[in-house]
Amino acid sequence: MNKTPCRPVVQEVRIGEHQAGQRIDNFLITQLKGVPKTHIYRILRKGEVRVNKGRIKPDYRLQQGDLVRVPPVRTSEAPPPAQPGSRVLELIASSIMFEDDALLILNKPAGIAVHGGSGLSYGIIEALRALRPEAPFLELGHRLDRDTSGCLVVAKKRSALRAFQALLRSNGMEKQYLALAKGRWGGGTRRVSAPLRKNVLSSGERVVRVDPEGKPALSIFEPMTLYHEASLMRVTLITGRTHQVRVHAAHAGHPLAGDDKYGDENFNRRMAALGLKRLFLHASALQFTLPMERPRDISMSAPLPPELTAVLDKLES
Repeated sequence: MNKTPCRPVVQEVRIGEHQAGQRIDNFLITQLKGVPKTHIYRILRKGEVRVNKGRIKPDYRLQQGDLVRVPPVRTSEAPPPAQPGSRVLELIASSIMFEDDALLILNKPAGIAVHGGSGLSYGIIEALRALRPEAPFLELGHRLDRDTSGCLVVAKKRSALRAFQALLRSNGMEKQYLALAKGRWGGGTRRVSAPLRKNVLSSGERVVRVDPEGKPALSIFEPMTLYHEASLMRVTLITGRTHQVRVHAAHAGHPLAGDDKYGDENFNRRMAALGLKRLFLHASALQFTLPMERPRDISMSAPLPPELTAVLDKLES
């Protein structure tokens, strides 16, 4: 389908409560859909974007009431994004476990990404926006891998998002996972402290490795049930790095069942024979205090989904 060019015009946008707090570069990315990020940073450097008639840097954080001048930029009119089907919307709606005026917490189903992109037309956040078209603000507080199920936090206003992300940066949220690891875990509870670094392979695939030059990462592994060739583990994350549970489990010599990136191929094959069709990793609980004008204590838990308990029922002790 051919894309039709849109005539560029100057835009002047008054920043409201739900837009305040975000960086100007991120704001422009949402305003100028289809425009390459390199071009957005170019017009920022050249001073073509103005806030309250003054030049600003890409890391400037917008304030309520700011007047943003967005210069004429030619974009393309792309076809509307695909909408989640009714079955997906019903699944997401039924997954909501908690909601107040600031946050929404759901038990994310496995197999659905948290957001669209990289070939995916939609994810959890797009489905929520389709369910709540009148909602002025819905943004992911954090992320879970596509094949990971469990507790996922969504902010309903920007002040809550800022408070929640500040909490994450200070490691102020306790997150627990349930995971099935290869082999019988020995030695009881163990702290795995190994710095993690993101890497991009020549194929373009992104992977995380244990690397002395990586970011500090700490996980606490506690065996819950020991089986003949696997262990059900409760993992508490002290930090929240990408793929942390998966990489730390493999680093400890006990890769997770169903992990096609960091796992053991033979173990995965045996677990698949027992009916495992996904990564055995579930965000089972989270606990935190959201530091807002009216602080709120949140403690949520999500039970293992039936497809994972079915696999445990088939394991030999």
